Amino acid sequence: MPTKSAKRRPRKAAKAAPLSKSAARRPKRHEPESLRLRHITPGITVNDLDRSIAFYTGLGFIIQERWEEEGKLAGVGLKAGAAELVLTQDDFKKGRDRVKGIGVRLWFYTAQDIDGLAARAKASGIVLDQEPADMPWGARIFMLTDPDGFKISFTKES
Repeated sequence: MPTKSAKRRPRKAAKAAPLSKSAARRPKRHEPESLRLRHITPGITVNDLDRSIAFYTGLGFIIQERWEEEGKLAGVGLKAGAAELVLTQDDFKKGRDRVKGIGVRLWFYTAQDIDGLAARAKASGIVLDQEPADMPWGARIFMLTDPDGFKISFTKES
C-alpha cells in the first residue's frame, strides 16, 4: 500500500483518435465561441395584413399559424419549405404614415426553377422589379417589392 510520500508514476496520455476527413478540413472555431443559430424567422409589420397575406401566399407561402387579439386577426406565421416569415398588423401607434421596408431586403434561396416561381408570382398579380436573370456569380435571381416596401430577391445558386 503506497504511503502519502510515495511518488506516483505519470499517466500515459491517451492516444487521440485520428480526425475524420471532414473534421480535418473544418476551420478552427473562434474563441470565445461564436454564435451558431439553427434558424431565423424574420417578422415584419405590415399596413394591411390581408393584402400582405394575399401577396405572400401568391408567392407560394402557406399559413402555418394565426394570431388574434380581441377577436381580430393580428398576425400570421407563414412557411415555405424550411423557411418561415411572420407578418403582424401594424397598430398604427407610431402613425399611419410610418414608412416600412426601408433598408431591408429578404433573400429567399431555393432549389426550385426561378423562372417558374417568377411566372407564378406574376400570375397572382405581383409585379416584378427584375425579371429572372443570370448573375455573374453564378446564381439566377428575380426581384420584387412587397406591398409595404420590403425588397425581396429569389435566388437559385447554379
